[in-house]
Amino acid sequence: MAAFREIVQRIGAVLLTAPKVRAEPVRMFVAGGAAMHLYTGQRVSEDIDATFSHRLVLPEDLEVAYRDADGAARLLYFDRQYNDTFGLMHENAYEDSVPLALEGVDPAVIEVRLLSPVDLAVSKISRLAEHDRGDIVALARRGLIDAKRVRQRAEEALTGYVGDLERLRTSVEIALRLIEDAARVARPAKRAR
Repeated sequence: MAAFREIVQRIGAVLLTAPKVRAEPVRMFVAGGAAMHLYTGQRVSEDIDATFSHRLVLPEDLEVAYRDADGAARLLYFDRQYNDTFGLMHENAYEDSVPLALEGVDPAVIEVRLLSPVDLAVSKISRLAEHDRGDIVALARRGLIDAKRVRQRAEEALTGYVGDLERLRTSVEIALRLIEDAARVARPAKRAR
């Protein structure tokens, strides 16, 4: 969390020195593994996938070396190549994002927001690689998502996409099965009396 906070502080420092031409703060919408880690603590991400509410020039030094809980050397960097237009994303994902308070980060300058757990799961459906599947399962096991809400959000998101949607629809069904299976494992079995 300290490395993540330091990168956000560096972005915020640039915003503080820029001419004040806006009334509202710049919003930073965090997705991917960084959001997963902040919700579940399950896996460590090497990068921060995020978009912003404004166009801005990012500072050069957006990587932080640190040691994890086991003492291993790690590097966290801001992924300048992240692009949210190819993944499945609901049109209201940013509006429905969840604010994250960070010590030392002024939300009047930069407001950090995480995709909601449901939108985070939906964003992982289009690629559905092994770690995306694991992330969806982790969210379900923690009770942060359910199949009904993910289905609704994914189907609504699909209406905004063009092209052959059959692969995405298949991925939605696979993700829903993962969520249902994870929910069954997470619920304690009822004992017969």
